[in-house]
Amino acid sequence: MAQNGGTSHPWADLPAALSEVLDKANKAAQDDGQLKAFTTSNAIDAPATFGIKSAGAPNAVLVTVTNGKADISSGETSKAAFTLSALPEQWQEFMKLTPVAPYQSYWGMFGMNIKQEGIEVQGDQNAFAHWTHVWRRILEILHDAYAGPTPEDDEPEIDEDHIIGRYTYITSPVWGKCKVFYEQAGDGDQDIVFLHTAGSDARQYHGVLNNERMRQKCRMTAFDLPAHGRSFPYEGYWPDSYVGCIAALIKKLGLNKPIVCGASMAGQICLAVAARSEEVGACGTIPLQGSDYLNMDRQWYDRSPYVNQSLFNPEWIYGMMSPTAPLKNRQLIWHLYSAQAYGIFHGDLDFYFGGWDGRSRMAGIDTKKCPVYMLTGEYDWSNTPAMSQETCDKIPGGKHQAMKGLGHFPATENPKVFVGYLLEAIDHIQQTRT
Repeated sequence: MAQNGGTSHPWADLPAALSEVLDKANKAAQDDGQLKAFTTSNAIDAPATFGIKSAGAPNAVLVTVTNGKADISSGETSKAAFTLSALPEQWQEFMKLTPVAPYQSYWGMFGMNIKQEGIEVQGDQNAFAHWTHVWRRILEILHDAYAGPTPEDDEPEIDEDHIIGRYTYITSPVWGKCKVFYEQAGDGDQDIVFLHTAGSDARQYHGVLNNERMRQKCRMTAFDLPAHGRSFPYEGYWPDSYVGCIAALIKKLGLNKPIVCGASMAGQICLAVAARSEEVGACGTIPLQGSDYLNMDRQWYDRSPYVNQSLFNPEWIYGMMSPTAPLKNRQLIWHLYSAQAYGIFHGDLDFYFGGWDGRSRMAGIDTKKCPVYMLTGEYDWSNTPAMSQETCDKIPGGKHQAMKGLGHFPATENPKVFVGYLLEAIDHIQQTRT
């Protein structure tokens, strides 16, 4: 991509590039139920304005938020408390009908551990964090006004739920005795344990637990990590405790040589489980969005007394998903991340980014005893398929596949698409062990 913010580019002046659809976008903003819900509050007692512009340009799309509405116009960036800036060619990619990764969201373009040149938030950084839910929705409205809504995959309607949930007590290293919530479904021959992502809970796997093909093939278990979701709190947090917690649950429930599958933070834990498979009792692992090591420039908006983490946290991860995932599934992820206890997400990310370092352990994984089949969604900008492949190359006999049309939360974004990849991984593990 040419790094050129010059005026010769058709997107060098963002308001001009969108001039024919700004009125349409403004009308859509007035009628948008989600935006109205985001902006209706008597706490908004003064107008707040932010801008969206191409790098180097003086003019911006301006958005003024008042109680119950947001007005879209154009003008100079000096009127904005903060401005979202990107290169003209980056906005051009964002405005395509179905953007490719990482242009599906401004967060994807902005990055954290993967930096995109030319992306910059100018002005008041706290205001940027305060209004993240509003500017994200405004960008979606502008995109749809210009290119039309991104086509979504269909999501099958389910009228009968097959999941049974209950509590149990387990004792794990450091954490001690914990009251955890777990759910099960399926009556197949293969046990499999699902682990949720950082700052969330096992409701992420409901689409998989209810999938008919999975119910026939596997006996599935998904549980909420202590202090997450519906499980009760613990006293301290250490990565080794997570592996011990999995081993304790497997033992308590009497699971028979289960496969362990998890995403993001849990994808890294799956690699740790593979390295300690005999201790845990696992017969294989399926790390989703996993790597042996990740690092990033950390931000504290997810654990700040000045920012509402129930709004900021779900907005930050919302841009990691595929734009083609069914909307109700993306909204479920938003809800789950808005519902967790204060500080849990940031604490989990202490492990995900820099806390976990398995670089010296990958070569020692015995894939004859514990096969490893890694899966990575193409729209994930925090752990890309290339990163997972680099880790897989260090594991003797390890396998990896990139998943088309999926992002950081594949099991929740689009269960019917994810299950196809998952069954292939399960078959590989079973055949390898046989």
